Amino acid sequence: MLKQGIIIQVMNAESRAVLPSSNVAALPSGRVKLEHLGVILAKGPDAAKFLQGQMTQDFVLLEEYGARLTAYCSAKGRMLASFIGFRHAPEEFLLLCSKDLLASTLKRLSMFVLRSKVALIDASDSWAIFGLSGNATLPSDGSLDKPWAKLQVGEKTYINLYPSVGVSRQVCVQPLSAPNAAADPLPLSLWAWGEVRSGVATITAPLVEQFVPQMLNFESVGGVSFKKGCYPGQEVVARSQFRGILKRRAYLAHSNCAMQPGDHVYGPEAELDSESEPAGTVVQAAPSPEGGFDAIVCLKVAAAGEGRLWHRLGGAEPIELLPLPYDLLDDI
Repeated sequence: MLKQGIIIQVMNAESRAVLPSSNVAALPSGRVKLEHLGVILAKGPDAAKFLQGQMTQDFVLLEEYGARLTAYCSAKGRMLASFIGFRHAPEEFLLLCSKDLLASTLKRLSMFVLRSKVALIDASDSWAIFGLSGNATLPSDGSLDKPWAKLQVGEKTYINLYPSVGVSRQVCVQPLSAPNAAADPLPLSLWAWGEVRSGVATITAPLVEQFVPQMLNFESVGGVSFKKGCYPGQEVVARSQFRGILKRRAYLAHSNCAMQPGDHVYGPEAELDSESEPAGTVVQAAPSPEGGFDAIVCLKVAAAGEGRLWHRLGGAEPIELLPLPYDLLDDI
């Protein structure tokens, strides 16, 4: 018998297709400083080659007007960190990541520099990172309006993100000494909610080594290249893609109860005091402006269609799986 827990009511394909967008709150326009993100600088003649051999995305072919969503994986293909990376100068790259993982990730990456002509530096104290939404984003001429496009304005770098509930979003990376653009302030809690509703997850400390990139849909949002050379865990990542053995995916969910990264989600047969295997994990969560919490959850694909799932914490509040804001990649 289920004791206290959050019940997840899974919507079928038809109900997902007709979910009215009018029921979703809008992400306001504004600008917010993203203190939870840090910056790793990779500089030197071998910087591109080094990142090429460590990340899931292609840095050698990274064009001037592009950025990359990428993952850094263990030899078993499990994500140790995720980054937004871009070329800052011909021999310099900046990598944005969750600050709670920066020190450990930098230490691990530095172990593999060996004789490569590249220096890896924690440059968080030299750069400010801002999140922009709606009218606060920098408009482009239409040729650079896709996710991960990079727009350079003087010493400021603007990178397009996936939109959230139909609202455009960007990150702006600028030197600390650069003047700030005028914009309405955006509460960090609303930015965090917009991040969740974009469906693009960021790896934080509670999630290290839990997922191969496809479990968070990274292959569908530009986070994995299947045409580049070797990197740690490549065989596992490629096998998951080409052999069709992926059994977990990222979903969006809403609950009236609080959720946080690392929390487990269980199937309908489990009890709170049992040793049942979790059906999934909360990856990212934030309060919804309409009440309750929205979250990115990684679930077993089979469990997502079982009708009900529940969360270990909180009361027995029903929640629902929401439609993803992007299509999953069918082939490559």
